[in-house]
Amino acid sequence: MLRMRKRHTPDVQTKACAEDGRRLLQEQSIRDAVLAAVIVVIVFSFLWAVLSTLTDRIFPWMTLVLGVFVGLAVRRAGMGLDWRFPVLAAAFALLGALISNVVVAAAFTADALGTSTLTILRAVTSMTWPVFFDESVAPADVVYGLFAAAIAAFYANRRLSRAEFLALRKRQQEQESDRHQ
Repeated sequence: MLRMRKRHTPDVQTKACAEDGRRLLQEQSIRDAVLAAVIVVIVFSFLWAVLSTLTDRIFPWMTLVLGVFVGLAVRRAGMGLDWRFPVLAAAFALLGALISNVVVAAAFTADALGTSTLTILRAVTSMTWPVFFDESVAPADVVYGLFAAAIAAFYANRRLSRAEFLALRKRQQEQESDRHQ
């Protein structure tokens, strides 16, 4: 009589079957996750370069924001449930951190030379890379990149409801029982 009503549990029990788990596994898409990560890296690099040139400051912590965006994009587009999606998100966050730093450095160089960023990026040769890494990449950039990769990996996997988790678990149990027979 003195207990409070439980609002967090539904009155109807959740029905989950192995077929729902199979559907969840089929919804995964590495291709969509890669495409989403590439789009996020390109758009983010452009926006970071624009913001940096407008304020005449470089914000190295923006790499962490890139990690969040890449992780969320991989989660939303890939709908992944296994280890491949966090690894993919971490790899694209590291690659995106490098690409973004290159674009921001090219934007500042283009501003100083009075030309466009695309002209600078097209003029990059194998002789340019050692100079870029010596002058533009600091140890802090590497640390920010590694943390962005960890953040992206954290956000990359799909979050399941209780019913979805139960359906996936039933699917795995069904597969294990098929292997033993």
